[in-house]
Amino acid sequence: MELAAALAGPNAKVQGTLALAGGTHAHTYLIQTANPEQEFILREFPPGDDAAGNEARVLDALDGLDGLAPRLLASAPGGPPPEGPWVLISRLPGLADITPADPSGFARQLGETLARIHATTHSRLAGFPRVLDRPGGSRAALHGPAASLVTASWEQLTAAPSVLTHYDYWSGNTVWKDGTLIGVVDWSGGALGPRGFDLGWCRLDLYLLFDQHIAATFLESYQGTSGAALHDPLLYDLWAAARSHHDVESWVPNYRDLGRVDLTARVLRERHTEWTRHLIECSRTRALTDP
Repeated sequence: MELAAALAGPNAKVQGTLALAGGTHAHTYLIQTANPEQEFILREFPPGDDAAGNEARVLDALDGLDGLAPRLLASAPGGPPPEGPWVLISRLPGLADITPADPSGFARQLGETLARIHATTHSRLAGFPRVLDRPGGSRAALHGPAASLVTASWEQLTAAPSVLTHYDYWSGNTVWKDGTLIGVVDWSGGALGPRGFDLGWCRLDLYLLFDQHIAATFLESYQGTSGAALHDPLLYDLWAAARSHHDVESWVPNYRDLGRVDLTARVLRERHTEWTRHLIECSRTRALTDP
């Protein structure tokens, strides 16, 4: 907080702090200064967590990503207990919003924004890790009834061209103002990976929040904006379902704190199971009709 005041100016003082909802990995705070009036975001991670260092490296390389990402202001990736590691970043104007008045327009903007992220030139991504080398992107993360289908197509997944991957691209990690998507936060998992990694993850989130139609609107928007051919969207949906199979109930606080109190652990499991069954049925139907 002292750093935030120093960055604001020689006479600045911290006027207030506000805990922000929407995440369980890090504690996130809005810091407001007076003289001059400015706002910053502080993200505190558990002691020993390497996410602060990862986020600092990613944000430093992205340098704001043409307005889509926060800028890194300061960090202490090796912060000792009890405070632990932290990053201080610029604030993107707006707030998280997963209860939009227009879900279809919401999904279209999510697709357009992800297409912009994936279009980032590789010259800005030197030294980024690979999604497939991270625990959540490995075969070991696959569980549940979709796992065998993903494993059978693993070579196809690993051979796909790599793009800048957010790694946790869901609606709660986006920032909105007056119905417009302003930017994307929580870049601690930023890596190089198949574009379908983010696509399948966001489609799963949109199915949990809304329905299959809204998930389809997102994909159509992404494809129309990016112009990139996605060889097998179904495979990436199955990948997202398999790597979230064990954890979906733990997402309750993320949804609850942003206003979706109806998404209890039981409801999330039921909807995840419905989505997985639908995907498997689509896969079986395709296998029967393919020559």
